[in-house]
Amino acid sequence: MKKKIVVLSGAGVSAESGVATFRDAGGLWEGHDIMEVASPEGFSNNPELVLDFYNKRRRQLFEVEPNKAHRIIAGLENDFDVTVVTQNVDDLHERGGSTNVLHLHGELLKARCILNETAIIDWKEDITQGILHPETGKQLRPHIVWFGEAVPAIIPAMDIVAQADFLIVIGTSLQVYPAAGLIDYAKPDAPVFYIDPKPAYIPNLRNPLEVLPMTGSEGMEVLNEKLKSYL
Repeated sequence: MKKKIVVLSGAGVSAESGVATFRDAGGLWEGHDIMEVASPEGFSNNPELVLDFYNKRRRQLFEVEPNKAHRIIAGLENDFDVTVVTQNVDDLHERGGSTNVLHLHGELLKARCILNETAIIDWKEDITQGILHPETGKQLRPHIVWFGEAVPAIIPAMDIVAQADFLIVIGTSLQVYPAAGLIDYAKPDAPVFYIDPKPAYIPNLRNPLEVLPMTGSEGMEVLNEKLKSYL
């Protein structure tokens, strides 16, 4: 029976591949207020702006590649039962080779009906006004969890984290909830490895904690060797 590793990943992992992060100054938001481009109200007020914003993000995916951190995480599957729970909406974990990925905040390469959040379809093209869902006949929108919306994947994510023998937290500031609260569901004896060049303080953590203040790729190289000692 393979030991179970759960990886909680954030924008810092994708940043090494050239994907701008939400939290970087002058980065992803391109001067837009966050609520203009990532909220139901923003979409209602200016759907063209929001659709264009995510069209640009989607197009960028075809210009970037998985980095060493993605590939090392995928390689852990050779010796461990690995599940990746990611806040990222790109497909770099999958392209890096990970076979079990749960996206908390949606996926850029999917779209859904504006009236039915369960009517989700694969989508690689731009979304513009007038492009309708093939089954519901209603306007398409990005399959992204916006601020103020429920996070349906959070419940299965809690269950996944609770099963972990090892928890790897990588490339996240641990500031966005409910995702940041997932760490609290780990078994008390499960070691937590936190990789981030600017690691946040983790209050009230019961678990054994090792902080690696490095980039995702650097940290995963170190951790990959360390995990071999548990085999």
